[in-house]
Amino acid sequence: MKLHELERNREAKSVRRRVGRGMGSGLGKTSGRGEKGQKARSGVSIPAQFEGGQLPLYRRLPKRGFSNSDFKIRYATINVSDLNRFKDGDIVTPELLKETGILKNQLDGVKVLGDGECDKKLTVKAHKFSKSAIEKLENNGSKIEVI
Repeated sequence: MKLHELERNREAKSVRRRVGRGMGSGLGKTSGRGEKGQKARSGVSIPAQFEGGQLPLYRRLPKRGFSNSDFKIRYATINVSDLNRFKDGDIVTPELLKETGILKNQLDGVKVLGDGECDKKLTVKAHKFSKSAIEKLENNGSKIEVI
């Protein structure tokens, strides 16, 4: 076969479908969408899981398993920098933090995080401390008590 003997493959390229045109296209008037109904309208998008109003599969199946999220321990957090409000030698407890308005609610306990610096020497009582908070408070001469 030589270059001048090559012919175009006529089946390789199909003619573009022009919907909504009459004159024998077969796709005039309703453009192949049928009559009426949701799918005949423009802008239709039906989610894949939609079952036409029938009770969906995810609601028909029984719920199984266990989620621990109801029993998860959630700590109210404060940073080391928040402790600068207190005077030297103060004993900082969760109750005192709530009174001063640093904590809105105590949740299941109080955790002290290590963001910022603290200049005061305090005794801090909390349920948990991050490693960086322990390091910063001990370097500054404060005492830490885990409740």
